[in-house]
Amino acid sequence: MTNQIFVNLPVENLGSTVEFFKKLGFSFNPQFTDENATCMIISDNIFVMLLVEKFFKTFTKKEICDTTKDTETIIALSAQSRQKVDEMINNVIEAGGKESREPQDHGWMYGRSFEDINGHLWEIIYMDEEALKKQQASGK
Repeated sequence: MTNQIFVNLPVENLGSTVEFFKKLGFSFNPQFTDENATCMIISDNIFVMLLVEKFFKTFTKKEICDTTKDTETIIALSAQSRQKVDEMINNVIEAGGKESREPQDHGWMYGRSFEDINGHLWEIIYMDEEALKKQQASGK
């Protein structure tokens, strides 16, 4: 069974993409970084490989999705609190990204979405497990 995940995303400009994500607080593994790619660290077992489009194409015979028109995936990351969700979106906007839809508040789950500078969609969510248990116990 696998114990790590590597999400691969094509990017137009690796340098500006790295700078964008650094402003959001992410770090990178220099061991897997060169002019074609970098490894963004999400957690001990979750990584995002940011690959320049030309290099990305060496892994597939399919066309790369035009993220200005289409969505190929939505990457969802958890946060420790509602405040951390809001902080991340504020950092996204300051770094040049944009919020992609209105905040979603379901009581037990709060989330906001953003589009990075390459058009990839991300969600940052906080789940209050105690509130979820209460909601499930009440049958609502």
